[in-house]
Amino acid sequence: MSKIWIMIAKRLGLGVLTLFAISIIIFLATELLPGDLARSILGQSATEETVAAFQRELGLDQPAHVRYAQWLWGAVQGDFGTSLANRRPIADLIGTRLANTMFLAIYAAAIAVPLSLILGIMAALFRNTWFDRGANAVALSAISFPEFFVAYILIFVLAQSGLFPSMARIDSTTTFADALYKTFLPALTLTLVVTAHMMRMTRAAIINLLASPYIEMAQLKGMPPARIILVHALPNALAPIITVIALNLAYLITGVVVVEAVFVYPGLGQLMVDSVSKRDIPVVQAVALIFAAAYVLLNLLADVLATLSNPRLIHPK
Repeated sequence: MSKIWIMIAKRLGLGVLTLFAISIIIFLATELLPGDLARSILGQSATEETVAAFQRELGLDQPAHVRYAQWLWGAVQGDFGTSLANRRPIADLIGTRLANTMFLAIYAAAIAVPLSLILGIMAALFRNTWFDRGANAVALSAISFPEFFVAYILIFVLAQSGLFPSMARIDSTTTFADALYKTFLPALTLTLVVTAHMMRMTRAAIINLLASPYIEMAQLKGMPPARIILVHALPNALAPIITVIALNLAYLITGVVVVEAVFVYPGLGQLMVDSVSKRDIPVVQAVALIFAAAYVLLNLLADVLATLSNPRLIHPK
């Protein structure tokens, strides 16, 4: 068990270094944006004295490395500063939006993960049949279409008919059942996008194990194919399946920008889009760092779970 803790410590250290590098990239990317931030906020009619005073208020008169150190130290403490658009603490803006994004991600994952596992197992069980070919064709089609195209197709088919709302507007007064109803279309969009990857990985991992000697022995003993896959093949195929599931769960959190913008969903993705249009740089930096942290943490979780599911990864010899 000590090897597992050593592996977790190494992954955590690597994750911290990765986040540090990403924070530098985020800060430099926003620094390289064209135009004067103070001038764009105050307008072209503002005097030089007003612009200079506003720059001092924002700390833009300080060197870039000083501003980066102050921003990073505040982010570590959970203080991302103040929004330039509405003068509210960014932590307050992010709190509700983060909860909404997590709700949508969990909603989509609750549909996508069981569905992909079932379809992947059935495709492996009935491989080279019409079901296997049909499932792979649908999966490849879903992978080929971008998120916004899938979203607009669902809006055209399901929202225009009046079955579901085309805009997923929820707030603190929305009940849980009403939230499930209003966010069904964005959740279905995310489900269709990520299910294909998980289903195909599940199918490939199981089929790859079916040629193993212990599987052939189980077949010679006359075990039913379903029992062979569920009892013998699936547990040994968990490592790659867990990895692809974790990566897709990371996408559900970090890749919702387009989907939230299409359905006007009040999550972190929509907040980032609005902040970019308003040149609210501190909010953009905070949301980007949160997305990066979520992706790194889910990758760490995938490594740990994949290792625990396969003892050979702990004891390679």
